[in-house]
Amino acid sequence: MISFVKAHACGNDFLIIEEPLAQRRHAELARKLCARNTSVGADGIEFLDRRANGEFFLRLFNADGSEAELSGNGTRCVAAWLATSEGRQEVALGTHGGLRTCHVIESNDPLYLIESEMGVPRVMQRTIVLPGVGEVSGAMVNVGNPHFVLFVDSEDFSAHGLSWQELGAQISGSPAFPHGTNVEFVRVLSPSEIAFRIFERGCGPTTSSGTGTCASSAAAMALRGSERELTAIAEGGPQRTVWSSNDAVMRLTGPAEIICRGEVAAL
Repeated sequence: MISFVKAHACGNDFLIIEEPLAQRRHAELARKLCARNTSVGADGIEFLDRRANGEFFLRLFNADGSEAELSGNGTRCVAAWLATSEGRQEVALGTHGGLRTCHVIESNDPLYLIESEMGVPRVMQRTIVLPGVGEVSGAMVNVGNPHFVLFVDSEDFSAHGLSWQELGAQISGSPAFPHGTNVEFVRVLSPSEIAFRIFERGCGPTTSSGTGTCASSAAAMALRGSERELTAIAEGGPQRTVWSSNDAVMRLTGPAEIICRGEVAAL
């Protein structure tokens, strides 16, 4: 039996498992335990490594067993768990995408409002070519992990004659991105507000994404003249981003909630 914690951030849900319990079975456990019809179910697993020097490090595995650099929402869920279990109001969490420091702003256990320092986004316009679709213009955005952001006008977020889910799947697995990419479809609602949808690498459509929120916001700020403080609305709800300048660290504020604790068979 493996002990786990389940938490979500705007519906983007994760299991949190102590690293020693993985026993080098990270990918296998992610595929098994994230299955929604036959196990606990989640978008991914955050494996929490408590290192001898007192530091924390996270390894994120998606539901399909692939390893990703980091998750903004997943990191925030871990911060919420450490606030619940250890009373930590600030925690630095190492990831393969860089160090992320989380600050608890509001606490109403099991629900927390947390601000995270998300690193310095890098935005670059790019056009890719998809078979049967043609040229697709957007922006590559790196916020510790890769994103491709498209701006759309349609209320259903469709583009190039395809639903955002269909087009997102094609872009995410395109040879233009040998390691895959997360994909966001962004509508600019006002200078201070955007709405977006997410096709997440290794998972598919998700209700929210912390790094996707940052990537969408950074692209809107850098390329569409949006304000440097934005409300970004995904299906799972709004989050707040602040990016004072192109060379500054972006800050992301959003909720995280502990759902349950338990044990699961992982034979």
